[in-house]
Amino acid sequence: MKKRGMLNSEIAKVLDDLGHTDYIVIGDLGLPIPKDVKKIDVALEIGKPAFIDILQLLIEEMAVEKVTLATEIKEQNPQQLAAIENALTDKPEIEFIPHERFKTQTQAAKAVIRTGEATPFSNIILQSGVIF
Repeated sequence: MKKRGMLNSEIAKVLDDLGHTDYIVIGDLGLPIPKDVKKIDVALEIGKPAFIDILQLLIEEMAVEKVTLATEIKEQNPQQLAAIENALTDKPEIEFIPHERFKTQTQAAKAVIRTGEATPFSNIILQSGVIF
């Protein structure tokens, strides 16, 4: 049994298989998940686990060169945006796009991790970087 690191075997497998520029999505309860994209559902109840908790775990395990957020988060959920910016300690590039375009981009994700988050626009695309 693993003692540390990502203990969720489905998430660990996706992270292990990521190549440069591949991406995964962390989504709130309401984000539509494309039918052909792997869904990893970690939601336990409304609010648990929180989006930011999953994000913090993933960025400890993953080289992230770019993140994509919905433009609407700036107005609709500035507290979550501030938490995201604080969590991104390696300061990857941040791109803002309209939510409708964001949902379209999720179609090419390696996986979507569904959290219990129930606040608007608490969704992020994490693009894999390289470690050298």
